[in-house]
Amino acid sequence: MPSSTPQAPATQEAPAATQEAPATTQEAPAAPAPFVEFRDVWLAYNPTLEAQGHYAVEAIDLKVARGEFIAIVGPSGCGKSTFMKLSTGLKAPSRGEIRVDGRTVHGPLKISGMAFQSASLLPWRTTLANVMLPLEIVEPYRSQLKSRRAEFEARARTLLARVGLAGYEDKFPWQLSGGMQQRASICRALIHEPQLLLLDEPFGALDAFTREELWCILRDLQASQGFNVILVTHDLRESVFLADTIYVMSRSPGRIVLRREVPLPRPRDLDLTYTPAFGEIVQELRSHIGALKKPAMEVSP
Repeated sequence: MPSSTPQAPATQEAPAATQEAPATTQEAPAAPAPFVEFRDVWLAYNPTLEAQGHYAVEAIDLKVARGEFIAIVGPSGCGKSTFMKLSTGLKAPSRGEIRVDGRTVHGPLKISGMAFQSASLLPWRTTLANVMLPLEIVEPYRSQLKSRRAEFEARARTLLARVGLAGYEDKFPWQLSGGMQQRASICRALIHEPQLLLLDEPFGALDAFTREELWCILRDLQASQGFNVILVTHDLRESVFLADTIYVMSRSPGRIVLRREVPLPRPRDLDLTYTPAFGEIVQELRSHIGALKKPAMEVSP
């Protein structure tokens, strides 16, 4: 009887393991580049002072987003106005780098407008002619003024109407109140549609009622046009009402010792200035600046 050779049981192959594709991590979109950026900026007013280590401002680092409204506050002589001049290229830093709209600043910026505590309107020019003045100086408007004068005049009249000066286009500075002159000064700073508006104590010489009225005018202009603002002021209420972010500077040599965001909702009206939330921010800033006025006190950033 033939012997039967037992067959080995069939081996069952294990199912092939399915290899999962590695999970893809979705990168967060890159943060937009700052519109204004200070990178370790120091300024001495001359080489001798620099050699002696005497700086007007030192170690300034900050980033300002496009469309942001910032205010600079601090004790007298802390370098607030120097900061503003650095921002627009009127002063070059001794050390560090300043960038605006992605470019290193090497000289005065054509994309900026400026207004000061004194309106400085030319007495022999009408209100309209004073507002038009930058278009006679800044390129490319200077080259286009003759062919586009009607368009530019219409723009100036629109600005004047927005600040409540419709009907005053043909008046001379001596026929305007201080508040009216300052409104015209702001129109002059905005006539060439700058991306950056720099304001050095623009409302400091005005009475309280006129000052608050101009706060609201500036608020509305900035909200509708979206330009950046750097405001230098001693008025803490003004800074809290207008700004998105407030920077406190130390005594000379000026440095940033506090960055305070203002989380109050927009649009802001004057009733907000009487609320506890508003008052708390003002008091916080006042406390910091009061501490800075004490020479023996060290304040850390």
